[in-house]
Amino acid sequence: MIEEGSIAPDFDLETEQGKLGLSKLRGKPVVVYFYPKDDTSGCTTEAKDFTCLADQFQAAGAEVIGISPDSVASHKKFSAKHGLTIRLAADEDKTVAGAYGVWVEKSMYGRKYMGVERSTFLIDAKGRVARAWHKVKVPKHAEEVLAAVKALKT
Repeated sequence: MIEEGSIAPDFDLETEQGKLGLSKLRGKPVVVYFYPKDDTSGCTTEAKDFTCLADQFQAAGAEVIGISPDSVASHKKFSAKHGLTIRLAADEDKTVAGAYGVWVEKSMYGRKYMGVERSTFLIDAKGRVARAWHKVKVPKHAEEVLAAVKALKT
């Protein structure tokens, strides 16, 4: 599991706007949030919350990237349906989720399965994890992340 102070694992993933590499964003803070699935209730709320604050993240100099195992086609449909403006990256083989320690065994109604643990990482301009949130609860999370981005700049 990636914790605060660690070097953030680099990645190159496809987004609806083309390939996105974390190392190419060095020099500014990056918010990387992992979510389980496009167009499910919690994931939709979280994406909309980050979208509502996108201008403030941009004003603070930060990039926001949502990552899930869904395809780019799924991300495009999800973004269009909900008017999302944040970038969504496709981690279909779950390599990046694995590198960040968020591809985990979960349990629902006694059934065990593998899935994404909702988590967010604030990566500083030098590529280190400045903050890590695991087992994220969606309400007010985007606001908390924005406050951490603003605190990082001071």
